[in-house]
Amino acid sequence: MGIARLALAGLAVLVVVALIVVGALSLVGALNPDAGPAAPSTPAAAPSVPSATPEQIPTVRVQCLQEHCPKVFLKVAGGDVLLDREMARDEQAQSFDAKVDVVLADSAAVRVEVNGEVRPPGRAGERQEFTVSRD
Repeated sequence: MGIARLALAGLAVLVVVALIVVGALSLVGALNPDAGPAAPSTPAAAPSVPSATPEQIPTVRVQCLQEHCPKVFLKVAGGDVLLDREMARDEQAQSFDAKVDVVLADSAAVRVEVNGEVRPPGRAGERQEFTVSRD
């Protein structure tokens, strides 16, 4: 019985050592930037960028222009709430849904695009509510 326990302990040690070696090799491979696959020697042709189609232009896009923008609310008409919070400078929210309800706590603090066209801003502190539809 003593030899069986000794053999089992030896096997467990070998398994642990093998796992340590595999882990170390994986770590070295992940940290070495030169270990990745070789890049092709001929540059690939740059993909052509098609002009924007109506499906690629959001129904509504809201961008925060100030350091801190009061609450912005976007909701699919008759559906899910997409955004209901304050925003930080340059943060954007957009929706491609067919009809979106928009509520802006301060319409002068944000830039709103409706179907790719900029909506005129309101006065500072002015609350606006409106619904936008896909063209």
